[in-house]
Amino acid sequence: MSGKIQNDLFIVEDGEEALDYLLRKGQYEDPKSSPRPDLVLLDLNMPKLDGREVLAEMQKHDALRRMTVVMLTSSAQNEDVLSSYDLGANSYITKPIEVDEFYRLIQAIEEYWFQIVVLPPKLS
Repeated sequence: MSGKIQNDLFIVEDGEEALDYLLRKGQYEDPKSSPRPDLVLLDLNMPKLDGREVLAEMQKHDALRRMTVVMLTSSAQNEDVLSSYDLGANSYITKPIEVDEFYRLIQAIEEYWFQIVVLPPKLS
């Protein structure tokens, strides 16, 4: 199974770094090297700031509020699902355990969000 992703992928280590990237702070202030993403994949259980905290902060900023956010996490708890949608997540997906299933899921996410759905235009 091929695990190739067709779009540029930017990875950060924790919730604080995610916000720095999205808000173009510190090492991410140059928009050429740190472009705003078309799609944000967030994990609920990130270090420093969890996915809910990142989502809540994103809602405070015009440039981030309409960004497409997919929660991709191991939790299937109803309270996590509800709080994620309440905070503005566009989708909530529970990560599969098997590697092949995970690759298929990523490919499905990529196809759906980049080939099927019409996303809002990016704000600078």
